[in-house]
Amino acid sequence: MDASGSTDTSEPYLTREHATDALLNLPPSAKLIVKVLKYNETMTQGQLVEESLLPDRTVRYALNRLDDEGLLHSEFSLTDARKRCYSLDLEYLKSCEYPSILNYSSINLIL
Repeated sequence: MDASGSTDTSEPYLTREHATDALLNLPPSAKLIVKVLKYNETMTQGQLVEESLLPDRTVRYALNRLDDEGLLHSEFSLTDARKRCYSLDLEYLKSCEYPSILNYSSINLIL
């Protein structure tokens, strides 16, 4: 609770250490999805399946893990509202304590 009496419900900042720990603790499938999204920016689940050559359920699991760690951004597709488009959550990363995470240094070291 802050001085105005309201409760702060915002998520904690994703620090460089948290991002690195999150990536280290992810399964190989999720690391592969991060690498694919790094080069392709925004993709649907079907596109991720085709690009990564992973089974659909494995990609879905990887996306859920990335979302749980706060590393993923998803939105509905403008061309087909039944599909979601996924990308690395750069807006969340920009608000982090260490903006240098945007150069993917942690991702490059781990992958």
